[in-house]
Amino acid sequence: MPTPFRSVRHLSPLLGCIVLAALLLWWQPPRAISAAVVVLVYLAISLYCWRGQLRRKAAATDAPSALVLTYASQGGQARLYAERSAEQLREAGVNVQLLPLNMIEPSQLPARRILFVVSTYGEGEAPDDGARFERRLITASPQLHDLEYAVLAFGDRQYRHFCAFGRRLDERLRQCGATPLFDRLEADRGDPGVLRHWQQQLAHLSGGRDFSDWLPAPYEAWRLADRRCLNPDSAGAPVQHLSLVPAAHQVSWRAGDIVEVGPRHELARIEALLQQSGFDSHQLIDGQTLASRLCNTRLPNLEALQKLDMTALLALPALAHREYSIASVPADGSLQLVVREASHPDGTPGLCSGWLCRHAGVGQQIDLRIRHNPAFHGPAAETPLILIGNGTGIAGLRAHLRERAATPHSRNWLLFGERNAAHDAFFHDELQQWLDSGHLQRLDLAFSRDQAPKRYVQHALRDAADDLRRWVDQGAAIYVCGSLEGMGQEVQQILLGLLGQAQLEQLSEQGRYRRDLY
Repeated sequence: MPTPFRSVRHLSPLLGCIVLAALLLWWQPPRAISAAVVVLVYLAISLYCWRGQLRRKAAATDAPSALVLTYASQGGQARLYAERSAEQLREAGVNVQLLPLNMIEPSQLPARRILFVVSTYGEGEAPDDGARFERRLITASPQLHDLEYAVLAFGDRQYRHFCAFGRRLDERLRQCGATPLFDRLEADRGDPGVLRHWQQQLAHLSGGRDFSDWLPAPYEAWRLADRRCLNPDSAGAPVQHLSLVPAAHQVSWRAGDIVEVGPRHELARIEALLQQSGFDSHQLIDGQTLASRLCNTRLPNLEALQKLDMTALLALPALAHREYSIASVPADGSLQLVVREASHPDGTPGLCSGWLCRHAGVGQQIDLRIRHNPAFHGPAAETPLILIGNGTGIAGLRAHLRERAATPHSRNWLLFGERNAAHDAFFHDELQQWLDSGHLQRLDLAFSRDQAPKRYVQHALRDAADDLRRWVDQGAAIYVCGSLEGMGQEVQQILLGLLGQAQLEQLSEQGRYRRDLY
């Protein structure tokens, strides 16, 4: 039977109180003396507890890195991108430790958040610097319920056991109770799109979005055709519904695919910065003004900028792309996005959301490329689909609903959360029409600020437990889209509680549980 005390030393204050009470009952001293003794004992116990808190705080101060990034690499590729990942996180101010996988003991993990960058060797084997960790992970069967992790797996689809080690590692960590931060990423021969997506996930984890793409790819020219606010007068930040059309030729995509947008600084800001640095912002460079030419580059601070000559200025790296879920299907005639305006602590708008939602004028060119994302493509039309999300995650969920609307009689259930029903009911008319027509068999909305205590989408999911189990037993797939922190993690825990770890793992292996979190 478990005891409420972690060690014998925790019994000493309680035993002291028991002995004192017995002595006072036997001795029966005057009331004043009894009171004084009780006060002294109270102070002694308080001092003991206070010292314990100090020791715990000191231990926390000496705790290991906030995040560990580990690699298993046979040919050097996984190690290279692990090192680049650590560099990006450190530039964002994250205390990260970089370790080969075999230096980690599964039963004594060095951090509660670990990122694994691993390759597969030979016929599905672990690399030499990861084989020991895998053996111990299997034989020791540690309880890893406190661990949050992510896996970037390198492989080659020409081999039969593609990313086999990364897949085994991911599955075993789940079996030991660890929680994935986001679904495993698999880079086929160093797929640039997958690596750029990994960089974006690192940016979400660290809050540092000022980085350079490791493997940049050319953008295509699109035109901003329309922009309208979805939540006027909301207590939250404005959310814009954007429609874009390609400038040259028709482009195809599927629900679940991602767009990578090339952000741009506000032109007036760059002109002012160049003037302060002694440059002529209107000087023509290859038919463009210098300010326009630099709108898509990573500019240093004013002091560093003043030390650059023209050659160094023009050689500055491009801004990293930003990712957004597509909210439409090609049959809609436009590629649609749902973007929330982000703000820096000083109140200035975020770089890409500011560009898309404020600075870019309707009709203006937007640099954009589409990234194929099969990990979030929808199931067959006959498979029932449960869609769960919050905020701008409605974009990816809406695309799936629009794609499935082309096939009659599909079964769909949407659970969605936002702030207030009066202002934040995104696509309300469209959802209601789908509910009336039967395209949506069920719609559960949770508006967190409309009642106390706050009610979120994960609470709606918990309250629909019996129906969830019934849909899953009938073959339903579960797709989650929205914020990683908060909603994504709590939905994962609710699903674990409702379905159990074994069934959730099985759904994931069958492709019936997929997540697009950011």
